[in-house]
Amino acid sequence: MAQLISKNLFNLPLLGVVSEEIGELEAKMMAEMTEKEEEEFTAMMVAMEGDDDNAFLESMRSMTDSATKSMMCHSVFTHAAENTVVTEITVPTTHDGNYDVHVFVHTPKSLEGKSGRAAYVYAHGGGAIASSAVDSKPWMNHYAVSWDVVCFNVEYRLAPETKCPNNAKDFYETIKYIHTNASSLGVDPNKICIAGDSGGGYVCLSAMVLLAQHDETALVKLAIPGIPMVTDYCFSDPANMTQEESENAPTMRRIWKLIAADLETQHSDPLLFPGKASDELLAKFPPTIIRESEFDMYITEATRLATRLRRVGRLLELVVVPGAKHGSCLMPDLGCFAQYIDIMKTIVNEYLEK
Repeated sequence: MAQLISKNLFNLPLLGVVSEEIGELEAKMMAEMTEKEEEEFTAMMVAMEGDDDNAFLESMRSMTDSATKSMMCHSVFTHAAENTVVTEITVPTTHDGNYDVHVFVHTPKSLEGKSGRAAYVYAHGGGAIASSAVDSKPWMNHYAVSWDVVCFNVEYRLAPETKCPNNAKDFYETIKYIHTNASSLGVDPNKICIAGDSGGGYVCLSAMVLLAQHDETALVKLAIPGIPMVTDYCFSDPANMTQEESENAPTMRRIWKLIAADLETQHSDPLLFPGKASDELLAKFPPTIIRESEFDMYITEATRLATRLRRVGRLLELVVVPGAKHGSCLMPDLGCFAQYIDIMKTIVNEYLEK
């Protein structure tokens, strides 16, 4: 494939410290906890550090749901919902039994009835073991309205109930379905962007591996894995890690074990660890923008992947939001949220629409 040429739009100066407003918001959230909430939080932390995988999973899902629901009613999302129409499609699949993948379609009212619209196909975060497309609806509404795109919000199956690679295959099959049915869905098959955050970033990357393996890269114009889980870096020596990486490594090791069908036999499988894809596979990736945060717990592995993609000519941009932590850009009370929305608007205009 031809070497991509970056427009170098996002050489943002890094801060070297976590943004002050993030620390203030974290302290405020802790201070405002009720006694019951403190007890529940302590119980979740104990369960996450224990040996019981079921208790760990339940705690992860509870914590993720609590964090999401605390932001759902923000005025920025309420306004977006008033200006968006949400419908639903199902994508039939057979790779893990007969299963219909549910997809919420978020259409700005300003784009209703129009054809040739840009499509943003999204895999939600949650470590691929928690959260849901339903919980992501407020964000998808806001993205659709802010970026003038149709958002396809994919309810891929979670681990450990569904193991790798079948969760990523849910997303992969949805991409193919949208491309095949672009006309009836009112989108331009030449303006399809795939994306995901955190565990959804892993699902997006794994789907990119599948596209490369099947020589189907042309189905996608742009891929934007954000703050993505990339590889098994968390199993390495914590002495080499950043503070955020070493603090979260024990949790990440447990998450990968829940995602894998067999961690030992899949150790080198790029569908489990996309960062282990060969240069030959990476060279077949769609044009890629990796979005990161300066103090994200995946910053090292994501940056390494960006370097490899740049070398094989498939990286358009590595965008690192200054001073932000994992998930900071999803929190509407923070300045980096608005910064992220603006960054993505520029990406859509410069790399998807043109």
